[in-house]
Amino acid sequence: MTQAVILAAGKGTRLQPLTLTKPKVLLKVAGKTLLQHNLEQLEGLADEVIVVVGYLGQQIRDALGQRFGKLRLRYVEQRVQDGSGGALLACRGLLHGRFLVFNGDDLYSKEDIRRCLRHPQAVLAKEVPDPQNWGNLSVRGGCVSRFEEKPKQPKSGLANVGLYVFDEGIFAHRLRKSSRGELEITDYLAFLLQQKKEVRCELVRDYWLPVGYPWHLLEANAFLLRRIEKQRVAGVVEDGAVLSGAVVIGEGSVIRRGTVIEGPAVIGEGCTLGPNCFIRGPVTLGNNCRIGHAVEIKDVVIGDNTSVPHLSYIGDSVLGDRINLGAGTITANLRFDHGEVKTIVNGRRVSSGRKKLGAVIGDGAQTGIHVSLMPGVRVWPDVCIAPGTVVSRDSTDTK
Repeated sequence: MTQAVILAAGKGTRLQPLTLTKPKVLLKVAGKTLLQHNLEQLEGLADEVIVVVGYLGQQIRDALGQRFGKLRLRYVEQRVQDGSGGALLACRGLLHGRFLVFNGDDLYSKEDIRRCLRHPQAVLAKEVPDPQNWGNLSVRGGCVSRFEEKPKQPKSGLANVGLYVFDEGIFAHRLRKSSRGELEITDYLAFLLQQKKEVRCELVRDYWLPVGYPWHLLEANAFLLRRIEKQRVAGVVEDGAVLSGAVVIGEGSVIRRGTVIEGPAVIGEGCTLGPNCFIRGPVTLGNNCRIGHAVEIKDVVIGDNTSVPHLSYIGDSVLGDRINLGAGTITANLRFDHGEVKTIVNGRRVSSGRKKLGAVIGDGAQTGIHVSLMPGVRVWPDVCIAPGTVVSRDSTDTK
């Protein structure tokens, strides 16, 4: 029996406000949760998947149940948020022999996982332009010879992407807290190297999509949507509506006359679009969404039961569930100086690396008519923004 462990216990604070109401692995891109995407890649490679849950863990249990296709699912709770090593250690009594383990908020491909599983022990790596920001691997003869965590002077351009094949023998090593005050899964890798064990290094050949910040959802969504090869229409497309490129329409959705959809795009079930709206992919809409007259949306991920009524523009943005935007709501997505859009993350100003980034809006938020949201603004869940407001900083007050 091949076992896999998915680490899904963290709070995902860098993904706020989206993770204030749901665990990060239940965020969606290309019409599916991050967890569903990864489970699909494990089909045919694993028999049992142990999902380590913690923050809002019951939502994960309720969303998936005990099986995913042919995969048997089990859940282990990480009661104390003491790091990735602590999460794996919580599974110790359920793991037998060799197993796979990876981060639940990154997306991996079946091809790369399969190549790692050819070896008794392995780690997946990728060449990156900024190796000092990642765990850095040195490789000799296809095996890991050295590992350093975020070194100031990296010995190579290889980043550890958080996917490992280990054996239960690693639990002979007693983890100690790092300088961050956490138990690190990479200490098991360091232990194997100290013991002169052979740890093969496989390079990413297909894809690895890290999802650490909200804009990474846009990047992952665009990548996966561009892999859709043909149109699949299960809903109703009225005469006078135009679909071009790879477009998927879910059951019960209605695309009304005058609507133009330029794929790639995934429209969920029970949606109504139009009349006369413009959808510019890559776009993902959840289930039961309403996109009204003269609305333009471009490069967005929108959750379930969200309404964008007439005369609005939503670009390069991530919207959660149950959001209701007033008529004429505009997300500005480009700075006047055309510089990279920055936003506040955990109290620190962070560059998104993007020239275009709109708003990130949490579940249940609402705007009145003629609201303008400046580039990179975040809106907290259930916040109500008054008509005519120009929002130039994060809106966190729900009163």
